[in-house]
Amino acid sequence: MIRFLTAFAVAAATWVQFAVAQLPVSPLSITSGDKTHAFTVEIASTPEAIQQGLMFRTELAPDAGMLFDFEQVRPASMWMKNTLIPLDMLFMDETGKIVAIARNAVPGSTRSLGPGVPVRAVLELPGGRARELGIVPGDIVKHPIFSASGG
Repeated sequence: MIRFLTAFAVAAATWVQFAVAQLPVSPLSITSGDKTHAFTVEIASTPEAIQQGLMFRTELAPDAGMLFDFEQVRPASMWMKNTLIPLDMLFMDETGKIVAIARNAVPGSTRSLGPGVPVRAVLELPGGRARELGIVPGDIVKHPIFSASGG
């Protein structure tokens, strides 16, 4: 029975990784002071992709991430259930301005993380990456989903 459950868990995790790997990928940059940091991000814009997020991933490259596109400004909260790696969560308004950062979110935690204000999108990066690059609230994320980011 244990062997069956283990095989099922591995198969489920593999299927989830395959399904998420099919998300659209797009370049994104963050302007912080006089520096610009480039990333390649997966775009989670469907309810299923937003719910799945980066669950079951075992690694995330330093210049990779996931952009959760809510398509409109709304309240947002995130959690780390079934997420295996620490993440930084950057919460942005409709212009791409970072309004809050949840740093090094704990893998597996069901604690709700949010900025306390409605946001247009959330960007997840590898845990510690925002601090490493000096990214802070007020910095600007540039991507076509934001009205004033210049695409």
